Amino acid sequence: MTWELFLDILLDALKDSGIVFAFVFLFHVILSFIETPVSNFLVKRKKTSPIFGALFGLVPQCGTSVIAADLYIKKFITIGTVIAVFLSCSDEALLVLLGAWNEKTLMIFPLLGLKLVSGIIVGLLIDLFVRKQKIIDVDHVEEEHECHTHHHENTPAHAHLVHPLIHSAKIFAYVFIINLAMGTLIGFVGEENFSNFMMTNRYLAPLFASIIGLIPNCASSILITELFISGNLSFGALFAGLLVNSGLGLMVLLKDKKTIGKAFIILAICFVIANIFGYLTCLVAGF
Repeated sequence: MTWELFLDILLDALKDSGIVFAFVFLFHVILSFIETPVSNFLVKRKKTSPIFGALFGLVPQCGTSVIAADLYIKKFITIGTVIAVFLSCSDEALLVLLGAWNEKTLMIFPLLGLKLVSGIIVGLLIDLFVRKQKIIDVDHVEEEHECHTHHHENTPAHAHLVHPLIHSAKIFAYVFIINLAMGTLIGFVGEENFSNFMMTNRYLAPLFASIIGLIPNCASSILITELFISGNLSFGALFAGLLVNSGLGLMVLLKDKKTIGKAFIILAICFVIANIFGYLTCLVAGF
């Protein structure tokens, strides 16, 4: 790999990480104002919260899964809701499809519809079977918010600017390292070699795509989408790969000691669902 290629990978990593930073920072600034009413809304409607979670997950940025994971750690939302968000989110895939602007772009509509339905159905079923969930009630959400603001000296600047900035900076650093590592790996292997491998193993493509989708990075969703646009990946495989791709939300769960075990359970559920739905879509639409 040449220095010119590495420099391009470095600049791409900085650009992609900067976009994530801007989105996460903006979202957390907004969330600092509406976190309590949003949490109350989900708590009051915990039986149907996976529906709203799946709708929220359609926002084409990895920040949605990060926020969902954070709310789950705080016990504001159910496990079914966070899974609904993970299944419905598509990271950067939608933007890549829109950027291509060809006949493949129209596949955004069935993709969004299938991911939304999958997230809602699986999320509701999970909450139906996992009945004993410790979800903070409305009064405790208010107390949690008051304690949180008091802990940070109860200053508006810290609550609405400093805290979101620090949190976003940490995510930026993490995303940059992942982006750089992924870009370097693809640079060594070569996207063309990977495309050829996928074409010669098309019946295993949904499985391979879902494994790639497990990588907590926007590069994985972009790679899967680019392979679909170039005709090297079927729609079913695209669906499987993006269904399991939850951006950095999974890493947020893995970084918290209290949710490591549940993170692997959520990961396993998403992976199994992605392969079942992906292969079913392949059977209907063709490999």
